[in-house]
Amino acid sequence: MRFSHLVLAGAFALCQALPASAQQRLLIGSTSASSSHYGYFVAVAKLINEKAEGLETSVAETGATLDNLRRIERKQIDLGLVTTNVAQHAVAGTNKFDGHPMKLGMLWVYTGAPQNVIVRADAEVKNLAGLKGVRFNPGIKGSATESTTEAVFKALGVSAEYVRGSTTDVVDMIKDGRVAGYVKSGAGNKLDGSTLDIATFTPIRVLGLNDAQKAILADTMPDISVVDLPEGAADGIPAYSTWSFGVGVAASPDLSEDAAYKIVKAVMEDKDVQGAAMASVKGVDLAKLTLQYATIPLHPGAARWFKENGHEIPARLQPMN
Repeated sequence: MRFSHLVLAGAFALCQALPASAQQRLLIGSTSASSSHYGYFVAVAKLINEKAEGLETSVAETGATLDNLRRIERKQIDLGLVTTNVAQHAVAGTNKFDGHPMKLGMLWVYTGAPQNVIVRADAEVKNLAGLKGVRFNPGIKGSATESTTEAVFKALGVSAEYVRGSTTDVVDMIKDGRVAGYVKSGAGNKLDGSTLDIATFTPIRVLGLNDAQKAILADTMPDISVVDLPEGAADGIPAYSTWSFGVGVAASPDLSEDAAYKIVKAVMEDKDVQGAAMASVKGVDLAKLTLQYATIPLHPGAARWFKENGHEIPARLQPMN
């Protein structure tokens, strides 16, 4: 009897251990830890862990979009931050993905990302043309901001002495005057946290597009949007125009339909967690934003949630095979 009791006790213990071992562990690629977008993904991971049964997620600091796409392809992460323009290039096999298209599906888009050209006020650079010969960071190394800035500057005939580096390194260089400025994705209509950090003790200026530059980009770069931002991006910042794209989350077909569905369901049904982590997400209709900004097909799991909730999926976003 004692032996049978021990067998039963062992079997019971094994059964108790199974749910934990059955958890599917997923890694989310984000961006630099100094970015407000990183904080958003920490909140998303917490939300998924609490609301998506059977899934356990954690966040990895990465070099943003291009780095995340490479990591997805190498199966180092399961899903990650992407910008809608670079995601489109990846699926189409154009630009940096020339001849090497990726299989990728969009899960959701959570914000627009105006690309803000920030310079120290004492650099005396009044417009984009004034960056010629100036030490300037086009965006975090390997990011969509970096590649898009270079494409925009080329289209506009603008040049600068590019300085590469991480957001943390570049912010320090701007503060001590080694670099005049950088391009940084905004958080909705507001400047990014790293920019506000610079502005605490270093007066800054935002360089906007003029009408001629806006027309050039509208004609030559259909993968981006030209947006007019009202005054108030930060204290003392007047209204300006710049280029923009959407920021969302994508995954490869290796992420199962069931897992993707659970993740999208948790994100779409949340009313508090994401907005508390990033002000630009608060009160936003993520489903509407996704259908408006997404440039690649939805992941089958995401498409399932959209269909179940009465959303019509346009032809360009019909789920990948």
